[in-house]
Amino acid sequence: MSGRPATGAAPRAAHADDLLAERALRRLELTVVRRLDGLLHGDYLGLFPGPGSEPAEAREYVPGSDDVRRMDWNVTARTTVPHVRDLTADRELETWTLVDATASMDFGTARMEKRDLAVAAVAAVGFLTARTGNRLGAFLAHGGTVRSIPAQTGRTALLGLLRQLRSLPRTPPTGPAGPPLGTVADALRRAARRPGLVVVVSDFLDGLHDQDAPAWELPLRRLATRHQLLAVEVVDPRELDLPDVGLLTVVDPETGRRREVATASRRLRERYRLAAQARHDAIRAALRRAGAAHLLLRTDQDWVRAIARHVTTQRRLAAAPPAGAAARTHARPWSARPSGGTA
Repeated sequence: MSGRPATGAAPRAAHADDLLAERALRRLELTVVRRLDGLLHGDYLGLFPGPGSEPAEAREYVPGSDDVRRMDWNVTARTTVPHVRDLTADRELETWTLVDATASMDFGTARMEKRDLAVAAVAAVGFLTARTGNRLGAFLAHGGTVRSIPAQTGRTALLGLLRQLRSLPRTPPTGPAGPPLGTVADALRRAARRPGLVVVVSDFLDGLHDQDAPAWELPLRRLATRHQLLAVEVVDPRELDLPDVGLLTVVDPETGRRREVATASRRLRERYRLAAQARHDAIRAALRRAGAAHLLLRTDQDWVRAIARHVTTQRRLAAAPPAGAAARTHARPWSARPSGGTA
C-alpha cells in the first residue's frame, strides 16, 4: 500500500486552512465592532478625538457659525477681512500602521502570542477608522525585509492586510535578523507625506542595549513632528516576571542562543523582575520623549478593554482645559484672545 497522499489532499488541506483563517478574521471583526461599540459611545470611535488636524483652505469668517479659535491671522492681516482656516476631518486622513513582525514577536505564554496580539491591534485600528472612510496602509518588518502596503479604503483592503499579517511565516532563530525599528520608521516617514495617524505596534525591544536612548527614539520623534503617533507596546507576562518552574531552557528568538536558567533561585527571579521593570520604564520614557501616546497590551489581559480605556483617557484629556487656563482667564480676561494657529 502506497504512502503517497491521495490526489487533491494538499489542495483540500490548503482550503481548510483558508477557511479557518477566514473564520478567525470574522471573529476578530465581531470582537472589535461589537465589544468596542458596547464600551465606547459616539458617532466617531477614534483612537484620537477631535475634528481634524490638517489645515485646508482659508475662507471668510462667518459670525455665529465659525469657531474664532480657527481664525487665520496671517490671511486676515493681508486681506483686512477676518478669515478662518478649515481643517480636514480625521476620517479623510491617512492612517498608517508599522507592524513589528520580527522573531521576538513569535512568543507568548498566555492567551495568545505577541504576533496574534499585534494583528488584533491592527484590526482594532483598521475597523475603528475604516468606518469613517480613512485610508489605511502598513509597513511590515519581517524576515530581514520591509514590506509596504499602500494606503487604501474599505473593509476589503483591511481584511487583505490582516490576512497578510496572519500568514507571515515564523522567523527561525537562525534566519535573517529583522530590520531595525528605526529604519522602518524612517521609511514610513518618507512614504507618508500627508499628515495623519501613525500606529507603531511592537515590543520595542530593538536597540535597547546599553544606550542612552533606544535607536528607534529619534526616528519616532521625527514621525511625531508631522503625524499623530500612537505606540502600541505588546508584552507577555513572562517578559516581566519569571516563575519558579525549576530548570528552564530559554532561547533567544533573535539569535537562537540557548541558556539553562535555575528558576528556583529567588534571588535570580528578583533580579529578573527588576531588570524587566527597568527595561519597561526605559521604553515608556523613550516613547514619552518621542511624543507618542502609549498603549500597553498584554497577552494575558483583555486587549479590547485596554483599547477602550485608552480611547476614554484620550477623550478626557482632549476635553479638559489646560492646567491653570481657567484661573488665568478669570484673573486677566483681556488676555484671553484667539490663538493665531489652527485648533
